[in-house]
Amino acid sequence: MTIVIEQPLNEAGREEKSLVSGDFVLDGGFVVPQINSFGQTFRDYEAESERKKTVEEFYKNNHINQCYEFVKKMREDYGKLNRVEMSIWECCELLNEFVDESDPDLDEPQIEHLLQTAEAIRKDYPDEDWLHLTGLIHDLGKVLLHKKFGELPQWAVVGDSFPVGCAFDESNVHHKYFKQNPDFGNPKYNTKLGVYSEGCGLGNVLMSWGHDDYMYLVAKENKTTLPSAGLFIIRYHSFYPLHKHGAYSYLMNEEDKENLQWLHIFNKYDLYSKSKVRIDVEKVKPYYLSLIEKYFPAKLRW
Repeated sequence: MTIVIEQPLNEAGREEKSLVSGDFVLDGGFVVPQINSFGQTFRDYEAESERKKTVEEFYKNNHINQCYEFVKKMREDYGKLNRVEMSIWECCELLNEFVDESDPDLDEPQIEHLLQTAEAIRKDYPDEDWLHLTGLIHDLGKVLLHKKFGELPQWAVVGDSFPVGCAFDESNVHHKYFKQNPDFGNPKYNTKLGVYSEGCGLGNVLMSWGHDDYMYLVAKENKTTLPSAGLFIIRYHSFYPLHKHGAYSYLMNEEDKENLQWLHIFNKYDLYSKSKVRIDVEKVKPYYLSLIEKYFPAKLRW
């Protein structure tokens, strides 16, 4: 069965649609707001607002520093998972301390965003409990900002993600700053395919280092029983050049294409559930603790 998902207007004001195959009901009533918490359209990086300067400075640092060798080093270092042992919920509570500098749409602590995303999904997809949990944990990698994890700068933790090792697509936000990246002029990395081959699969592609890839490593290495679509969402939910603009699709294999369908569904809740409406944490906590127990060990290596 093929179903058309009605999407909100994109930055250019055009309606976007995605074709999704499956036997599930899509867009079960979630109302997409027209403006964010600051009265601007979502993901508008040019709109004048109190967040604009902070966000642009973030992307400047991100694009200059996220090169192939940096990503390789960080993945090798943090992939050891030898910093902390703690539960998923303990990690959620750590995020109370942080606000994402790359986000033009929200300045609330991160745990608010996690619960808003998860609860919006839960309402529309009551039978897909793995998707509820994915909504809760998708940003947990932002604990890289915490001193226990090396207190990494925000440009090495948050923001839109993108492949390194090949040319930086112009759909990347604030693309101009890539010109100062050491890979930009390197013939080994600045062609369309770079070090990759067409259809190689995203699993074989190095992505800019940050919370997405880190949480993916944590979940995978701690033997989560989430389906592959859940891991795909965790790893690529910030990969807006792909799931928003279709960039880098030539690197995908068939499994990636199937999982991308779920990411398109997830993205609406991740992006548009952001608001100043607070979730009653104690009320929903027992439900999410039950899902954590179902899909994860009690303690994880981070």
